Amino acid sequence: MGYAEPRAAGVARLIRLDLDAPQALELRTLLPRLMRDRLAFTGLALVTFFVIVALMAPVIAPHDPTATDAAQRLAGPSLQHPLGTDNLGRDYLGRLLYGSRWSVGTVALATALIMIVGVAVGAVAGYYGGAVDSVLMRVVDVLLAFPSLLLALAIAGTLGPGVVSVMIGLASVWWVSYARLVRGMVLALRERQFIEAARCLGARDGHIVLRHLLPNILPPVVILATLEMGEVSLAIAGLNFLGLGVQPPDPEWGAMLNDGRSFLFTAPELMIYPGVAISLLVVGFNLLGDGLRDALDPRATPGA
Repeated sequence: MGYAEPRAAGVARLIRLDLDAPQALELRTLLPRLMRDRLAFTGLALVTFFVIVALMAPVIAPHDPTATDAAQRLAGPSLQHPLGTDNLGRDYLGRLLYGSRWSVGTVALATALIMIVGVAVGAVAGYYGGAVDSVLMRVVDVLLAFPSLLLALAIAGTLGPGVVSVMIGLASVWWVSYARLVRGMVLALRERQFIEAARCLGARDGHIVLRHLLPNILPPVVILATLEMGEVSLAIAGLNFLGLGVQPPDPEWGAMLNDGRSFLFTAPELMIYPGVAISLLVVGFNLLGDGLRDALDPRATPGA
């Protein structure tokens, strides 16, 4: 069985959702709570840093990341090239900075696509129940029977190299944990009095799901998404390492790891720099996810 099911179950156990008092996502109180949690603040700072770097890469990069210079091949750090150059004489700092655009951007887009699919499937299965629920959950069970990353690798490989193939491959298998989590919460909420009141007032199913159910299931979904963005980052880096994602000469951290593999002993920094960047990004998402879990916990003690 794949690891998506135990991962989703573990997250669901961590989330103590108070079904007697539905909670919407309160952005006004979220940031102050995160600021009081040192680890969560560290995670937020790391993620924010990488987002800023990705947005500002064209401004702060010292050189064109694709420009080659055979005379500067594998040059050490200098004023002109603060992190040295790679095997083709390309500025490595510039490649790291531009690589963040692909790494961070792909993670954000893939996670958004995964959330949309997972929340939609889980909400439909939980709200309508019956045969619809049975069919959708059997699809989930089939996908859970395979290791998620291997199945994503097979799908992306079948579609051919490219960022779109990687995102489709991940979205095709990674949504199951969201669907299970959302289905369970919708099953618990759909018979509540505020949902019955909306039905009595003539609200359509779509309006009930979007207006009444989604705001109350959003906090756990956001927590799950933030926690899993670290795993998605590793999965994307792995697929790019295998050559299925961003294609040369564009820089991406996973692909840069693969490029530096041949120079592990002569120029180990070619693997160390992107490896450290990936690790820090994953740690940032994990710390932020833990902090969001505590901040959005309706039973958490303020100021704790």
